[in-house]
Amino acid sequence: MTTPTESETTQEEPVVHILWINAGLSCDGDSVALTAATQPSIEEIALGALPGLPKIAVHWPLIDFECGPDKGADTFIEWFYKAERGELEPFVLVIEGSIPNESIKEEGYWSGFGNDPATGQPRTTSAWLDILAPRATAVLAVGTCATYGGIHAMAGNPTGAMGVADYLGWDYKSKAGLPIVNVPGCPIQPDNLSETILYLLYQVAGQAPMIPLDEALRPTWLFGATVHEGCDRAGYYEQGQFATEYGSPKCLVKIGCWGPVVKCNVPKRGWINGIGGCPNVGGICIGCTMPGFPDKFMPFMDEPPGARVSSMASGAYGGVIRALRGITARKLDKEPKWRKKGDLATGYKSSW
Repeated sequence: MTTPTESETTQEEPVVHILWINAGLSCDGDSVALTAATQPSIEEIALGALPGLPKIAVHWPLIDFECGPDKGADTFIEWFYKAERGELEPFVLVIEGSIPNESIKEEGYWSGFGNDPATGQPRTTSAWLDILAPRATAVLAVGTCATYGGIHAMAGNPTGAMGVADYLGWDYKSKAGLPIVNVPGCPIQPDNLSETILYLLYQVAGQAPMIPLDEALRPTWLFGATVHEGCDRAGYYEQGQFATEYGSPKCLVKIGCWGPVVKCNVPKRGWINGIGGCPNVGGICIGCTMPGFPDKFMPFMDEPPGARVSSMASGAYGGVIRALRGITARKLDKEPKWRKKGDLATGYKSSW
């Protein structure tokens, strides 16, 4: 009997790769936002510092500072070619930026990422999506541009821009049976993105159930409630008290806030370490996490349709509520009468 060698008994720990393409039509704001994530941070994910995480290799332009497109310590784009050749398994494909329609023009291209090795010509972002999406274990669209088209998909745009699900199909499933996962935001809330990445990594590692998504493919635990439901100013709405100018602490609906109908957790979660968030710091919600953004929410800063009726009703109801609460508050805003020098006036009787 022969003794197995060390190389035969030692198995390499499997690596889950994250391939990040930020070559869609985008401002890279979602990548920048992710650097501010704290729950968890991208560093904790990349270093595998969280319990149960598989070994992770992140191929993301913002942190691959030693790599060049085809020079440096490592050739950045070679990892994407490896995935194309089937040499990378498993991997999560992350898309940032909207996908332009490359078929609506006679020449040139709207957006690209590296070159096609066979031709030496630029390879379009949509071509990369065609190649890598069927090979990916999971496909994650980050930011409103990648999820629903965003600013670039406004009516009249020349690029025919669309979201990843519009391009691949809303019923698209990865080879692991996972639907496209959309995490919208313009830019994205940092922890919403890092938490979703973490969930997908645990799922790829077999340590989490199927990710729960709503009809717009958003994680339900992040986008299951409206801005209004988590807003610090919601009490003013109930009392019929509305801001008429910026700087007021009251409800912002009458100066353009869409919070009562927009699915987003930013007021509840804050922006960085629980601090900030649009209405928390006096900014109106313009609906950037919604599939209809921006067309259905324009013009910004105008009172939303329906807000006038609802605010009038709230104003009438709130006026009564404020009066009743005022009566109660005046009674409760005083000390009890027995707190004075002299005989007790509480009705207390000694039993002995």
